[in-house]
Amino acid sequence: MIRFKLSADSEYIELIKLLKVTNVCGSGGEAKSIVDDGQVKLNGQIESRKRAKLRKGDKIEVFDTSIIIE
Repeated sequence: MIRFKLSADSEYIELIKLLKVTNVCGSGGEAKSIVDDGQVKLNGQIESRKRAKLRKGDKIEVFDTSIIIE
């Protein structure tokens, strides 16, 4: 499990940016592709919005990795 802490001046991070900064994906293109393929879940539901705004308490699941936003 990965715990991602939002910076103090941010209220959210976009989904594809999160996948890149946590090294789940090597590039923005790869991040967009796995979202398009329905391989990403946000709080247990498949998320199809590449730029979904993730906030504290959200849980992302992709492949065998979970990411918690803090």
